[in-house]
Amino acid sequence: MNDDQPNGNPWMKSLLVWGGIFLALLMVVSMFGSRTDAGQSIRYSDFRDKVAEGSVQEVQIGEDRIVGKYKNGDTFSTVPIPNDTSLPQLLQTNGVDYAGKPAEEPNWIAYVLIQALPFMLILGIAFFALRQVQKGGGSGAMGFGKSKAKMLTERQGRVTFDDVAGIDEAREELQEIVEFLRDPQRFSKLGGQIPKGALLVGSPGTGKTLLARAIAGEAGVPFFTISGSDFVEMFVGVGASRVRDMFEQAKKNAPCIVFIDEIDAVGRHRGHGLGNSNDEREQTLNQLLVEMDGFEANEGIIIIAATNRPDVLDPALLRPGRFDRQVVVPVPDIDGREKILAVHMKKVPLAPDVNPRVIARGTPGFSGADLANLVNEAALLAARRNKRLVAMQEFEDAKDKVMMGAERRSMVMTDDEKKMTAYHEAGHAIVSLNEEASDPIHKATIIPRGRALGMVMRLPERDSYSYHRNKMLANLSVAMGGRVAEELIFGHDKVSSGASSDIQYATSLARNMVTKWGMSDKLGPLQYEEQQEGYLGMGGSQRLMASDETNKLIDSEIRVLVEDAHRRATQILTTQNDKLEALAKALLEYETLTGDEIKALMDGGKIDRPDEPSGPARPAAQSGSSIPKAGKRFSGGGATPQGA
Repeated sequence: MNDDQPNGNPWMKSLLVWGGIFLALLMVVSMFGSRTDAGQSIRYSDFRDKVAEGSVQEVQIGEDRIVGKYKNGDTFSTVPIPNDTSLPQLLQTNGVDYAGKPAEEPNWIAYVLIQALPFMLILGIAFFALRQVQKGGGSGAMGFGKSKAKMLTERQGRVTFDDVAGIDEAREELQEIVEFLRDPQRFSKLGGQIPKGALLVGSPGTGKTLLARAIAGEAGVPFFTISGSDFVEMFVGVGASRVRDMFEQAKKNAPCIVFIDEIDAVGRHRGHGLGNSNDEREQTLNQLLVEMDGFEANEGIIIIAATNRPDVLDPALLRPGRFDRQVVVPVPDIDGREKILAVHMKKVPLAPDVNPRVIARGTPGFSGADLANLVNEAALLAARRNKRLVAMQEFEDAKDKVMMGAERRSMVMTDDEKKMTAYHEAGHAIVSLNEEASDPIHKATIIPRGRALGMVMRLPERDSYSYHRNKMLANLSVAMGGRVAEELIFGHDKVSSGASSDIQYATSLARNMVTKWGMSDKLGPLQYEEQQEGYLGMGGSQRLMASDETNKLIDSEIRVLVEDAHRRATQILTTQNDKLEALAKALLEYETLTGDEIKALMDGGKIDRPDEPSGPARPAAQSGSSIPKAGKRFSGGGATPQGA
């Protein structure tokens, strides 16, 4: 790839400019200095006295200046008195050699330079300043209409498809673009045309930008990158000017790839603003649409854009001829996570016990960025513990830190608060064990993590892409388990605010079941709420227009679902009171229990830890864990908004 930076070192150019200015000033000083006569200036009367004393050896007499030299070699000058006819006689009497001094002819070149130099300096400095503000592809004050697109080179890190893992389908979709850039005649001889644009759609961190760089690396063509927000400016018409300039740069380097990240910043639906036809964002979008598919063909320029909010893009941007393909970059499955971990683990010295497959099973819903962060956190933990290799224990601890937050062992909790938290988390765990559709428990802890005072984490046995009604009802019961345990053990008046996140999660889940997923017998399979602007669950919901009776029925059905879950949790914990007591005491003793230890405690009545003394225990390595955005359910024992 070619570099788009100007030739030469900018620091060297600046040094040459200032060096030239310095030399010009020296020339001025030397010119003025050459006009002054050398020697000491004395009065005319002193000059006559020196001649009378016999100290003067020779003189030159001019019209306006007499210069001479003493017998000791020093020089002098003086201004003569006009019409002093006695001076030649005085010089001759005292043996002084004298002669006339010819008049100096003016140096017209020097005179012109002296007069013009100030103006030349002003013009030079102004020209230099103007070049400075205009250079840099729009970075200067006078270049705000220039494109801010940057061209990446191989020196900045070449990325290929070998560096992209876990999104095989997306790679296959874009492989055709790479093949076209390598051999355009292969497609054109059959009348085929390469798609002009590809829109990468996916959640944050799934690797959209990395995938675009891999396309450029595989094809070996110039790769321009720019953000959608770089087009938008406070001045009207600047965005459209930058779009034109970007395509002009791309035409000069065709075939090439132009990657626009976060294109939703400039490509939103037109007409959703204030209705002003001179709206800067809409003018920028109009220019982008024309450049992508207008009267002038842009052969060899492939536009690749990325967004996680395709629902807000203007329809004209998504039509064939502009973005012909929409490539979904999903959250990787277990096989994809294993491949992504293998890519990032190449940079880390691993212990023999590290198994990427086990880590992949325990990280459902992790994106590529999440997995990269997990490997980095494990390496940092190993360095903090002065280890030479990163072992499986570091990966498990890093996984807990990423998903649940760092342990806050320094947090001071009273015995009553610890007891309340232990029974709260035990209530979640007991209800989960007795709900057949609930996911298995991975870990339970009463150590404060993040904003939660305690936590019960569950993991799925496999990657889930949809949820059934019985699983949702089970999750509602598990969410209510902590609050019910507090009511049964401490009484109605002693319940705490620790169930706030559980109540928030249960209410949100019940509302979705009633208003979006048609799981209410009374309301039927109708949608009563729609997602506002957002993608993949981001953004808020808005209730559709309905009668007062319908809104009352919606609220009633939501209440019924949550209260039924509360009733089921109460029934389970009432009949399993002895197991609730045993699990709460074990949590108070060990602070953290794994899913296998909880199961052993429920089956055999004890926890076997032969290698560890009683007291606080570190979490054992498990094969899985979960995070809220993956749709997993875990309950916090503190007033935290966490929860899926």
